[in-house]
This record gives sequence, structure tokens and C-alpha cells, in this order.
Amino acid sequence: MSSPPLFSSPPVALSVAGSDSSAGAGLQADLKTFGAHGVYGLTAVTCVVSELPGNVSRIIPCPASMVKDQMEILFNGFPIAALKTGMLFSIEIIAAVAEVLSSLPQRPWLVVDPVMIATSGDSLLQADAVTAYQKLLFPMATLLTPNLDEASVLLGRKISQREQLASAAQELAGRYGCAVLLKGGHLAGPEAVDVLYADGSFTELVAPFVPHVSTHGTGCTYAAAITAGLACGLTLREAVTAGKRYVTAAIGQSFAWGDVQALNHAPGL
Repeated sequence: MSSPPLFSSPPVALSVAGSDSSAGAGLQADLKTFGAHGVYGLTAVTCVVSELPGNVSRIIPCPASMVKDQMEILFNGFPIAALKTGMLFSIEIIAAVAEVLSSLPQRPWLVVDPVMIATSGDSLLQADAVTAYQKLLFPMATLLTPNLDEASVLLGRKISQREQLASAAQELAGRYGCAVLLKGGHLAGPEAVDVLYADGSFTELVAPFVPHVSTHGTGCTYAAAITAGLACGLTLREAVTAGKRYVTAAIGQSFAWGDVQALNHAPGL
């Protein structure tokens, strides 16, 4: 695991992800979350997504060369302490991100949210890009943050019970050589349970399940909160624990407009 660069004031974090027109997920959610943690947020846009919560209308990917150029100019101009990746969409974009990171003399903390499927069920990753994730990006990660659906794709088997979380997280960590936060929020029950496997030990994170809320962007928000914590100098376990508290509070204070239910977060959270 690489050491982060020196922290600046305010600390700086980078989100490499897609733009969500409804602003509840993607780059927009990440910037809100960074700001709520006192972190200066940078962005490298990978895709432009026309969507409402539950309805992805259109995805236009940026050229991989443009993603690479955005990252390179930002790393040359800012003391980036931590970054997260979100929607990368294609082999070409994943390869470009990995190339930039490989060229850095000192890599910052890297949180990889392996965005594959929207809450609506729409695909956010080309089918042939999973292998590129596994070969090129996951081995560089400080932390991998799959949800149950993403972990099932990576492991080739369904994960549907709380008792399966720890072994699945440990197996993923063994495959890719990084810490893994397996998010169990899609499990049925009164609690939202996640499992962190890092440095050979487990941490279970439990919060009450918030009923009657149709969320959008929880994975982005959670990963961004962890990234912000790392940029501020927290340890990985401290950052994950704080991130769990933040996303739970954000879900509890989500906003709704008519028939549109979107996860947003108040700046004071």
C-alpha cells in the first residue's frame, strides 16, 4: 500500500467519475460530500449521464485521452491526497486511469468504487470492462467498495445473506491485494450491514436500515466520504467508520420532489 502525499490546507481529493444530471450521484454527489468534510474537490469527467433516479436515459463516454489529460493536469497542479474512482464505463477509460496512476512517483490513497449497475438496473459498465478493472485498477487500490451485486459479478456467485459478507470480502481482498468494504445495504432486514476486511482483520459496520426511502447515489456518497476522510489524515478504519455514519445520516435526510426521490446531502452533515 503506497503512502499518501503531504496534506495541504484544505486537503485536496479527486473524483474520477461520471456526471449525473440529477446531481444525486456521480461527480456532483462526490463534490457535495468532499465539501461537507472540508475537502477541496477536483473532478475528472469520464461520462456524461442523462438520468433521473431510476431512469438512465443516455450515457456518452468522454474520450479516454481526455480523461487522462484531466488527471495529468490536476496531478501537476494540486497536492492530491486521495482519490476515488466511480463510473469508468469502458476498457479504454479504465486503462487511461491506470496509466496515469502508474506514472505517479507517489500514489495517493485510492478508493475504487466498481460502478457496474445503477439502482434502476441499467448497466453502467461495458460487459468486457470487468476484466480490465480486475487486472489494471483493483491491484492499485487502497480500498475496493463493491455492493452485493458487484461482488457477485466479481466472485461469480450470488451473495444474499449476512453470514456470507465476511468470507466474500476476504476472498476479494486476497484476489486483488487491497482492503475491501463489502456493502450489504441491499440485504433484507432491520439493519444495514457492511464488512470491512483490511490488514487481516474484519470490522462490521451496522446502522439501522432507513425505511421508505428510495435512494440514489449512496455508493458514490459513501466512497467519497471515505476518500475525504483519508485526505484529512484518518486511518482507513477511521475513514470507513466515519463514512458509514455520514451516508446513514444522508439517507435519513434525503430529499424528494414529487415522484422523483433523489439522495442529496445537506452541507452541514
